[in-house]
Amino acid sequence: MPGLLKRKDAALIFSINSQFDVFSPPRKQSRIIGPLPVRRKDRNIRPSLDMLPDECLYEILRRIPSVRERSISACVSKRWLTILSCTRLTEFFWNTIYEENEVDCDGYLSRGVESKKSADVRLAAIAVGTSSRGGLGKLSIRGNNSIPGVSDHGLTAIARGCPFLKYLSMRSILSITDNGLLEIARECHSLEKLELCQLPCISDKSLSVIAEKCPNLNTLTIESCPNIGDRSLQAVARFCSNLKSITITDCPHVGDRGIISLLVSSTVVLSKLKLQSLNITDYSVAVIGYYGNAITILSLSDLPNVRQRSFWAMAKAKGLLSLSSLTITSCAGMGDLSLEAVGRDIPSLKHLSLGKNSSVSDIGLVAFVKSSSALQSLQLDDCGRISQTGILMALSSSHSKLKSVSLDKCSGIKDTFTEIPYLAPCKSLRCLSIRNCVWIGNTTLNILAKLCPQVHRLDLNGLPKVTDDGLFSFLESCETLSKFTISNCTNLGDELITTLCTVHGKTLKLLNFEGCHKITDTTLTAVAENCPLLNDLDMSKCSITDSGITALSNGVQQNLQVLSLSSCPMISNGSLAALQKLGKTLLGLNLQNCNSISTASIELLSESIWKCDLLY
Repeated sequence: MPGLLKRKDAALIFSINSQFDVFSPPRKQSRIIGPLPVRRKDRNIRPSLDMLPDECLYEILRRIPSVRERSISACVSKRWLTILSCTRLTEFFWNTIYEENEVDCDGYLSRGVESKKSADVRLAAIAVGTSSRGGLGKLSIRGNNSIPGVSDHGLTAIARGCPFLKYLSMRSILSITDNGLLEIARECHSLEKLELCQLPCISDKSLSVIAEKCPNLNTLTIESCPNIGDRSLQAVARFCSNLKSITITDCPHVGDRGIISLLVSSTVVLSKLKLQSLNITDYSVAVIGYYGNAITILSLSDLPNVRQRSFWAMAKAKGLLSLSSLTITSCAGMGDLSLEAVGRDIPSLKHLSLGKNSSVSDIGLVAFVKSSSALQSLQLDDCGRISQTGILMALSSSHSKLKSVSLDKCSGIKDTFTEIPYLAPCKSLRCLSIRNCVWIGNTTLNILAKLCPQVHRLDLNGLPKVTDDGLFSFLESCETLSKFTISNCTNLGDELITTLCTVHGKTLKLLNFEGCHKITDTTLTAVAENCPLLNDLDMSKCSITDSGITALSNGVQQNLQVLSLSSCPMISNGSLAALQKLGKTLLGLNLQNCNSISTASIELLSESIWKCDLLY
């Protein structure tokens, strides 16, 4: 045999034993049938689904028939949760046996993710978990600019797992980009309300797609998004035929083109428009007056490029036929002539709020009130040129429809009364609020008491010059008082409150004496004896003791629901029995900063009045 082989094949001959030689042609290495050699550390490893690649695991998990079983499967590991959350509902194999018993995923659940809890894993869990309980309809994400938190991955999980999402609000999230919002646009076609606040990585690209893919969008809020501008607003005007409300704040790239496109659009009919801190000019405000015939609520704040003639033109256009509420803040262009035109040419205006204005004087205010036939509510905040004379004449000149007047930080109103020939009483006024007007004293209040005999709610806050004498005239002239607040009025004492409870005790439902240090147990005794309808009482930072709380617990009030005793250091453990008795009707009790009450007493009290919301 050796002689028959060529030399090159000689290397393929091997010997079985000493008597035989065998020829073997070249071939692959033989497969080992026996058990593989296993190292000691691998002997305990068992076969697992986790050894499968993502593609295989995806095919297995999408065949789970029940949404409840999918929720349970998502708890196995973070990997399973990620795969399930990124799987669209249309990609699952639905079993008709299970479908009959499943809850309809129509999107009625609400979830909120705050601060450090804003993580992609949490959003993925929400996307999977809510699908078995009716579907997610409302999601609010509040991030932290210093912590990355939620990213596009978490928003993608929400988009694919919650296609019936109707309300989405995102605030202060640095890591959300256009890619995440584009996923929402592709999957959540039922979106109705969208809030984008302080999202620096969101631009016109994604918002334009939202406008095109979400035809049901009716409310849009954009705040402090520097990359959103006119182009996306033009897309909103083109595609969002159901849009009713839009709020745009502090977006430097939003100008006249974007705002005007919303107003002149044939598809969008706005009923609520709020613009703040924008670089718009007179043209936008004038167009509002011409094309805003469906707007009922209009708010314009901090518009430095808008001049007085534009506000005048807005009113003179006579297009704001449905406007009922107007708020203008930090707009130097709103002056006397503009305000008078607003009152004369907007016939349906019921509420006016004017804030941080140094252009409107007494002349403009009185002319506005005289010409406005439907005005019911007037709010003035930090209007330095409005004086005592202007307020009194405005109240006297109002038509018999003005129901509420609020004055806050109006430093021009001082106790220097000049004789006015005749002041007609404003008998329609029901609510009067004066807050932080530090120069108002007893003289002004005495005149207001005669002008407003039908006031039911009186709210005085931060008036250091007012004493008991300034309010006695109110107690005498007002026929019915139901809500009485004199917080942080440090010169008011027990004598006034005793008279108040004696004269109006049978109609009083709310009393607030927060920060009035001269009020003592005498007031609590008067309240306990004369106020049967009282349901809200605030005695925070007052000089009351355990005796006053005991008197209150033995009082005539049958339905006291809210009691605040915050920062009352003289209330101690001796009030425990009285507080337990009051707790039978209380829904809320505030004992914060009452340091004389021990922790043990607080725990005992919380057990005995477990139905009451206790703050301590």
